[in-house]
Amino acid sequence: MKAPRAAVALNPDALLSDRNVNMSNALTRASHGLGLAEKRLIASCIAKNDSMPMAEIHRKGAWTVRLSAAEYAETFEIGLDSAYEQLQQAADSLFNRYVRTVQETPKGPKEIKFRWVGKAEYHKGEGWVELHWWHEVVPHLFGLRQQFTSYKLKQTAALRSAYSWRLYECFKSWAGKGRYTPSIEEFHRAMDAKESHRANFKELRRRVIEPAVTELIEKNGLLIEWTTVNAGRKVVGLDFKFSANPQTSLF
Repeated sequence: MKAPRAAVALNPDALLSDRNVNMSNALTRASHGLGLAEKRLIASCIAKNDSMPMAEIHRKGAWTVRLSAAEYAETFEIGLDSAYEQLQQAADSLFNRYVRTVQETPKGPKEIKFRWVGKAEYHKGEGWVELHWWHEVVPHLFGLRQQFTSYKLKQTAALRSAYSWRLYECFKSWAGKGRYTPSIEEFHRAMDAKESHRANFKELRRRVIEPAVTELIEKNGLLIEWTTVNAGRKVVGLDFKFSANPQTSLF
């Protein structure tokens, strides 16, 4: 029997943008509750852990990672002052952000929430943020051998919308099929759609879907087609077909 594919750690000297962001598929498809700066911080810290062997993580006795403002600025091609500001704001708000998943049970849906981090430290003088991963999220980030999503950080570094980033991650989690077919409720959760967008599909399409699809086509070179799945006049799901453009793709 063929051994399951494992997440592979990269050379620790590799640029942060060349490292992998690895997450379980369950985490990838959940609600993340993150704005763009928070998403950048989380993804960068996941990528930094990609270069660290599991034995080293266990030896330290804590699931911690430190990201400097210089690394952040280089990865996302912004000024150092902007990097300081974004990191501080993201560190301040991240402690109150959580992952939300919904499981269907015979007695109805069960909602599960857990934090991203147990502690977030920002050192203004030295210009770094240190995250302590919450114990519930650790199994979704480390030691992954199957059912996980992986992409290089540079594949999302140019994105300017958290919606585009989340749609990209959902596509990557279904990359083997080239098709992403969420129910409308699953899509709302994955995109962390606002209540006004959930209540009005035209707003969801105008504010979330179309801008995200356009940005992924322009910046990642994806070929994307999508349509709604309807029950009568009601939209109950979405059907995305996507593939890499061999000439321009960053997928």
